[in-house]
Amino acid sequence: MIFYLVFFSIYLLGNYYIFIRGWQALPPITAIKAIYLIVFWILALSFIISKFTGKQAFFAIHKITTWIGSFWLAAALYFFLFVLIIDILRLSNHFLHFLPSANTSGYLNIKLYSLIGIITTIFILIIYGNINARNAIVKNYTINIDKKNEKYPELKIALVSDVHLGTMVYEKYLKKLTQTINNQNPDLVLFAGDIMDEELSPILRNDIGKPLRKLKPKLGVWAIAGNHEHIGNFGKAINYIKSLNINMLIDTSVLIDNSFYLIGRNDKDARRFGNETRKPLNKIMSEVNRNLPMILMDHQPANLNEAIENKIDIQLSGHTHNGQFFPFNLITKKVFELSYGYLQKEKTHFYVSSGFGTWGPPIRIGSKPEIVFINLRFKH
Repeated sequence: MIFYLVFFSIYLLGNYYIFIRGWQALPPITAIKAIYLIVFWILALSFIISKFTGKQAFFAIHKITTWIGSFWLAAALYFFLFVLIIDILRLSNHFLHFLPSANTSGYLNIKLYSLIGIITTIFILIIYGNINARNAIVKNYTINIDKKNEKYPELKIALVSDVHLGTMVYEKYLKKLTQTINNQNPDLVLFAGDIMDEELSPILRNDIGKPLRKLKPKLGVWAIAGNHEHIGNFGKAINYIKSLNINMLIDTSVLIDNSFYLIGRNDKDARRFGNETRKPLNKIMSEVNRNLPMILMDHQPANLNEAIENKIDIQLSGHTHNGQFFPFNLITKKVFELSYGYLQKEKTHFYVSSGFGTWGPPIRIGSKPEIVFINLRFKH
């Protein structure tokens, strides 16, 4: 509730700022302003309404408001940025006087044409971003591990993160995901958190994840919890993931075929959302034979040094979406040591995926969805 209260407060304040600036840019015609008032707040409030209409009785409303609200969320972000830039220009003009005077017709035209130009630009951005978000790219990496693996000299991993199953990421896209992975015939499939979105009702009602049951790698399908499994009903989310024939690793390790370890951490925000805390990595690995290769999944790439200290061979993460929207990718680069892609520190390798799905809007601008295939080569 605290999470939603803070988020919706920021959301409403941002929308009010956009609304006021749009209102000021419109010509003084009562009918136009009345239409603007109604349409704007239907769009803006749809996102909030969608978060409280997930139950069966309101499902039709939920679906409509989710679609409207999700696209508006992306549009509102860019409206906010454009309006902020204009206000910075207006403030600069107060000192430099490079714009027409406010009492001239030229000034009124600038306001109206700016509004039309911004709406057109954002409409094009949203269409591009939706097409981009629906077309995941395939990435291939080969990484050399400085340990022997007698049974598997090479190990092919399919890595997927941040699917965000729900109303906006549905069965059609999971079929594409499953087919792409099966065509590559990996040895194991790893989901690095956030398989589920926080709203579980549409997922459970329609069994949206059922295409994932067709994944059949010989060494299994494994997953960890991300922060969104904790935001929703954690128990129901984990039980549903298990029903998809996916093995959950929550602060535990497993020895696979007596040849390598797979270690899965609980999400670092578990306690924040009222669920159990996660164990320190060294405690999870207390019974691990560190002479064997060790693959770690940790949803948020928050503290890379912990993996290095525990001699992990490769850590796989997600969470960041590589920003999902420009300019957030610039922010994630500042927040995380590695916000996207590959890095080697000492003998530990790291890969942070941009994710397969999207949170909120089915839109990516400045970031691409991906399915990653990593071929681990072990020392002979």
